[in-house]
Amino acid sequence: MDAVSPEGRVNLNMDGQPSTEADWAVGKSTVEIKNVSKAYGDEWDLDQVITNLDVTVAPGELTVIVGPSGCGKSTLVNLIAGFEQPDTGEVLLDGKIVTGPARDRMVVFQETALIPWQTTYQNVVFGPKLRGDLKGKALKAEAERLLVKVGLGEFVHKYPIQLSGGMQRRAELARALINNPNIMIMDEPFRGLDAMSRGLMQEFFLRLFEENRRTNLFVTSEIDEAIFLADSLVILSNKPASVRKVIKIDLPRPRDYKMLSSPEAYEYKREAMEILHEEAMKNFAADADSGDFAESFRKR
Repeated sequence: MDAVSPEGRVNLNMDGQPSTEADWAVGKSTVEIKNVSKAYGDEWDLDQVITNLDVTVAPGELTVIVGPSGCGKSTLVNLIAGFEQPDTGEVLLDGKIVTGPARDRMVVFQETALIPWQTTYQNVVFGPKLRGDLKGKALKAEAERLLVKVGLGEFVHKYPIQLSGGMQRRAELARALINNPNIMIMDEPFRGLDAMSRGLMQEFFLRLFEENRRTNLFVTSEIDEAIFLADSLVILSNKPASVRKVIKIDLPRPRDYKMLSSPEAYEYKREAMEILHEEAMKNFAADADSGDFAESFRKR
């Protein structure tokens, strides 16, 4: 008998065969960042970006990272993805040290990474075809399922330049999801979209997450976006980044934007903004007028 997932579809493993129940655990992984530090530059002129950072991304949760501009959020993404290695400390995925990039950690970046000379469909199947681990009818069926899922079923033969910004973001989600990663890493993926497109993408992304509860790490500079999405909100300090506070966002799911007007959401925002303002003000510490600036910012 075919193995049927909780979503009600037949699951295929990477050989194109029906998967076992154990395969469904993929996407419920834990990421641990333990006492991690990272700096760039020469020994006599180091730029310390992250210092003694401890973060846990819980399985099946959407953990959101916020922090002042330039505090090291993208560096943290690179460390978890395995693009870079920490100077000290460890990054662990399900207890195993991350030593480099792998398909169990997929990143959706700030800027589009779609291959411009490939169609939407070709972009989505590029990874599995390159590896050769999902082939033929199984690959075609999964790609088409995901493209319909992200609302691009009628745009499979379009090239990236023919897609809107929001459509490109959805194509990149499908391209990441077809690899069935243990964790999705979103590095300010909706940055640059207009306000309406960004709001729609947030709602769309949240629906996808709430359907399968795949472990997600989402980096953003927008506090409303962070509160709307997060199970856990991790607030970083100014550079060099360390964790200032972790706030559990106890808003019910499924969510809609009306919840951001609730007293609970307002209190989360107030608490987070106070910490972020305090950290951001450190950038103005050397300015003779920083005191006046800080006071006006506080009153605002």
